[in-house]
Amino acid sequence: MYIHVLGSAAGGGFPQWNCNCPNCHGVRTATIQAKARTQSSIAVSENGIDWVLLNASPDIRQQLFDFKAAQPARQLRDTGIRDVILMDSQLDHTTGLLTLREGCPIRVWCTEMVYQDLTTGFPVFNMLKHWNGGLQYQPIDPKQAFQIAGFEQLEFIPLVIQSAAPPYSPHRHDPHEGDNIALIIRDHNTAKQLFYAPGLGKIDEQVMQIMQQSDCVMIDGTLWTDDEMQQTGVGSKTGREMGHLYISGEGGSLSYLNQLSCAKKVLIHINNTNPILDESSAQFAELKAHGVEVAFDGMQIEL
Repeated sequence: MYIHVLGSAAGGGFPQWNCNCPNCHGVRTATIQAKARTQSSIAVSENGIDWVLLNASPDIRQQLFDFKAAQPARQLRDTGIRDVILMDSQLDHTTGLLTLREGCPIRVWCTEMVYQDLTTGFPVFNMLKHWNGGLQYQPIDPKQAFQIAGFEQLEFIPLVIQSAAPPYSPHRHDPHEGDNIALIIRDHNTAKQLFYAPGLGKIDEQVMQIMQQSDCVMIDGTLWTDDEMQQTGVGSKTGREMGHLYISGEGGSLSYLNQLSCAKKVLIHINNTNPILDESSAQFAELKAHGVEVAFDGMQIEL
């Protein structure tokens, strides 16, 4: 299985266009050791030619330009992207579908709850019906494994996780099963497994067991501390209120990652305020000491 990180930042990217927090100001002025990042998305493939897109970021045009395998140029109009899977209906994971409209019809896999959001609060399925057949809804049963035509060696296993529906969702404060999923992706050719959860709000016993069984764990790294937005003065919400588990301290994701023996432990969906973006920071050094990597745009993993 080939994994390519298209984007590794949380909503707004890094630097965020209207933010002058120490990180954003520092990367603009090259006064910190940090890489600019687009909004989170990855692509997976079993052959390195045909790819499944996991989430469609607002930055998708630039991401696909930078990812040469996405444009194999075999014919006048062409792409290596075959299907799109949505983990949730957050704007930073779905608005890229608008940019992909020239490639319609496009098969889009998502749960019923995500489909409801994308036909009501943000009706992108409705809007794109006018572009060559639009988006072709492929339902994901959050309790059922599925396979995608053309990717016979890959098995996709959804896992319902605790997080939150987006602010625009008609049921923002009424959680439903399927608002957010993680994915276990098994390659039956190599017998390797990826666990991908960019919007993880809680690690329970089931999630921990899946992570222990995975060869690569790529999970939510939005915030270093739960009150990071408040401490940096850019917002009032905690990570948990936004559906994101913080990294550090008791109960943080690092305490769980430290219990894993898998070869690859990667944090993705990094908020612009997170000190781990600065590669000279004590927080980045702490992750490195524990064998945890910080995803960056263009990162490639092979399982």
